[in-house]
This record gives sequence, structure tokens and C-alpha cells, in this order.
Amino acid sequence: MNIHLLTIGDEILIGQIVDTNSAWMSRELTLRGMRVTGNSSVADTREAIIAGVEHAARNADAVIMTGGLGPTKDDVTKTTLAEMFDAQMVFHQETYDRIVAYFNKIGRPVSPAMVGQATLPDKATLLVNKVGQAPGMWFERDGKVFISLPGVPFEMEYLMTCEVMPRLLERFPTHPIAHRTLLTAGEGESNIARRIEAFEDALPPHIKLAYLPALGQVRLRLTGVWNGAVKTDSVMRLNTELDAKIAELEAIIPDLVYGREEETLQQVVGKILLAQGRQFGTAESCTGGYVAHLITTVPGSSAYFPGSVVTYSYEIKTKLLGVRPETLTRFGAVSEETVREMARGALDALGVDVALAISGIAGPDGGTPDKPVGTVWMAVSDRERMVVQKHLFGRDRLKNIQLTGTYALNLVRKFLVGEV
Repeated sequence: MNIHLLTIGDEILIGQIVDTNSAWMSRELTLRGMRVTGNSSVADTREAIIAGVEHAARNADAVIMTGGLGPTKDDVTKTTLAEMFDAQMVFHQETYDRIVAYFNKIGRPVSPAMVGQATLPDKATLLVNKVGQAPGMWFERDGKVFISLPGVPFEMEYLMTCEVMPRLLERFPTHPIAHRTLLTAGEGESNIARRIEAFEDALPPHIKLAYLPALGQVRLRLTGVWNGAVKTDSVMRLNTELDAKIAELEAIIPDLVYGREEETLQQVVGKILLAQGRQFGTAESCTGGYVAHLITTVPGSSAYFPGSVVTYSYEIKTKLLGVRPETLTRFGAVSEETVREMARGALDALGVDVALAISGIAGPDGGTPDKPVGTVWMAVSDRERMVVQKHLFGRDRLKNIQLTGTYALNLVRKFLVGEV
């Protein structure tokens, strides 16, 4: 089945908020074998909503709308949909009672506007919203389905999960679909594509490979759609086939793969550190603590990450990490010699088993002919050995910092497992 997602709200059109709802819905619908063929946004006006719904319905079996269901005058989705489906706006006592119970529970008075919130089109099948005020609405016409949901993300997610997707799957049965994802770092998609060309060419027609690049990383996603008669073991057989294919793919590029599915590099590094019983710390210059931030986004990271030092100036590099002044004078802060001394100093300063040191020129200024903007040195060290890498990124400061974080964490991962 084909689905069009329609977001209603001026706040999205003017860039005041980002439409995360459509991304979430697209992902969840696709996982269940439904195809999102379109995604659009319209203003909070009667004319825009009508035009948007009519356009969406031309090439879709179902239109899912989010937004415009609040109690204020600028929320006109309900009345517009009532007009489109020749419905009357009627007071719905059950919805009002649920809203009153919610306000009583949180100790707030019930606003008179809640009467309007409980006034709904009489031709809509109401989708009970147990985590908010506005119910979802389900309309049908000419074999197509039209669904209106609140724009509040957690309310939308609840209604999609508990009400909408079960109804859609019953209304439009789909063929089983499954995904497997490999996570890679250190190579761009064109280089990866060249290495796995034979594998990709040999895939059967019902399995597709997608390249999903990000800064310093590429996700390789295999999507399989069952193309035979749907039987009780269809999903199991499709999953078994995908498991075999993803293992085959990983065996071709083992040096690039750091994880699967939704893992992050920082999660993978944390798991390895926990398994090895090692403590890890960072000494960062141009990244300003960004790698430490990534590490500490993982719950429980305090078990293996006691801390970090941000040594931006020559003086702090010398005072906190013991970098020799003559090293800085002779070679500069952005050099192999300096990151080596930073890494050794961090081992003692932080009392850790493994340390990462980073120094570079993030930009947009500060570059020289021999050290252009985007030059980054990084070193990973324990008490026995050290690995140093040099990278040359671009001229965008934020991208340089983010790329450095990805490459540095991947270097730490490889160091820990003995791949470098």
C-alpha cells in the first residue's frame, strides 16, 4: 500500500520547528511493509489543507495528517475535514469526560476551550488518545483512508503504534518486509560500493541494498520483501535469508564494520571497554570536548570514562599534560609530536588505561600552507603502544569537529580490538 504523509502547520513552513514526525512515521511504516510515496507540508488554512489532502490522495491509498487539532482558533483541521467529508461537528461526551479526568489528575482547572476540543466530526472513527487530549480521526472515502493525528510527537507515536498501524495492516494487508543494517566508518560510499560491487550485483530481486551516508560513516541497509505466497513461516524464512546475506556482506568489508542496526560508535567503544575492564579518557584541543560529549551520551559511561581534559592553549597543554614547551615551539600544537605527548600525559593526568589525544585546525581560519584548515592529528595510547593518525578534512568548522569525533572513536575501537 502507498501512503502520503501531510504535515499541517505554519510553524514547520517557516522553519520554527523541524518535522520529526514524518521521519518517525516513514521509518515505522516502512518496517511494516507499507510504502511512503510522498511527504508534504501545508499551512494552517482551510484552502491549504483541502488542496494538500486532495493532492496527497491522488497517488496514495492512505493519507496520514499531523497537526492542527488543538483547541485554539488557528487549529482548523477538524472543521476543514468535516467539510470535506460532509460531516457535522458534534459534541462527544466520552472524549470530554476523558479530558476532564486528565485535568483533574494533574490538578488543573478545565478550560472552556476543552468543549471545542471534544467537538468532533460525526463521520470520523475516533482513535482514543490515552496520552493527550485530542483524539485521532479516521475517515474513509472511495476506498481510501484519511487519518488525522495530533502534531505532538509522543501523542502521534502512541496513536500510530496502538491505533493506526494495526488498523492499516488489517485494512491493507502487506507482504512481510525485513531489514538488516551494517554500520561502517572510515570510507566513503563510492569506495565501499566498489569493494562490494560483486555482492550487490548478485543480490536476488527481492533484496535491495541502500547506502545511507553520514559524516564519516555509511550505513548499509539490506531490505527484503517476501515475494511469494504469504504463509506462517514467510517472515522466518525472509529473516533467515537476510541474516545470511548481511553476514556475507560483513565478511567482505570487516575492516570497515563497527556495528549493526542502531548502534553508535560510542556505544560500541563503551561495550569493548567494559568487556576489557579498561578506563578511557580524552585530551582534546580542536574538538573542545566533543568526543567526551559523545562518550557520555551513553548511559553508564561513568563505569569506564572518568573524565577528559580540554587543552586548548599551549600553556594548558604544558601544565596539565606535560607537553614540553620545546615540542610546541619546534613542531607546533598541530603535529604528531604534540599529540604523542598529549596522549602520554593524559594517561597519567586522568589515571586511565587508554587515552585519546586530538589537536587540529578546525577553521575557518588559522591554516597555513603546510597545515591547512582541516588538518587533524590524533593519537591513541596505552602503557605499551601508541597509534597516531593524520587526517585532512574540509574548511567547515562544525563538520571538521564532527568528522574528527567519528574518526577518533573509530580509531579507539580499532586500537582496543587490535585492528591497528
